[in-house]
Amino acid sequence: MRQLVASPRFIYFDLGNVLVHFDHRRGARQMAEVAGISEHVVQEIVFEGDLLMEYERGAITTQEFYEAFCDRTSTRPDCDLLLLAASDIFELNESIVPLLKELRETGHRLGILSNTNEAHWKFIADGRFPMIQEFFERYALSYEMQAAKPDLAAYSKAAAIADVAPEEIFFTDDRLDNVEGALAAGFDVVQFVETETLRADLRSRHALA
Repeated sequence: MRQLVASPRFIYFDLGNVLVHFDHRRGARQMAEVAGISEHVVQEIVFEGDLLMEYERGAITTQEFYEAFCDRTSTRPDCDLLLLAASDIFELNESIVPLLKELRETGHRLGILSNTNEAHWKFIADGRFPMIQEFFERYALSYEMQAAKPDLAAYSKAAAIADVAPEEIFFTDDRLDNVEGALAAGFDVVQFVETETLRADLRSRHALA
């Protein structure tokens, strides 16, 4: 059993379904409307194939994602409208904001470790969710790192971005495979279920009173 540090030197949060909720079905529906095709086609091409994962891993650029979408759907919608349709899928997890505020006020360093892509991140970070700039100082984003959870490289790069050792990091993620990957990388990690459970987990690590 891992011996927990007295208090973590850095705390990473996953983005989707931890800090914000998201709905890929909404994205598929909105992209389909912009492109003038069926939602099923978008679901199959973007979310069930490898296109979105390639984009999140940074293997392709935003322009290359757009061109691939156009090629595979035989359409050419307005690029900005398509990216907005794909990205306008997020809602704030309001319950977590007071916890973030408390952590920052007590001097903890916070970061975001997320599998995401450039279009989604620009939408998230453009001011719609002020907590992104207010509470977090480091961002370990898969498309920038060119490494995605649960691959070990993603956690190694995230530790380097935080400038602390892996065992000094506390991390929470809603997906079990990402939790297991973080454990293998040496992080102290819990699976996110809901905010009050996370608060208790942080108290047990002396990160909160």
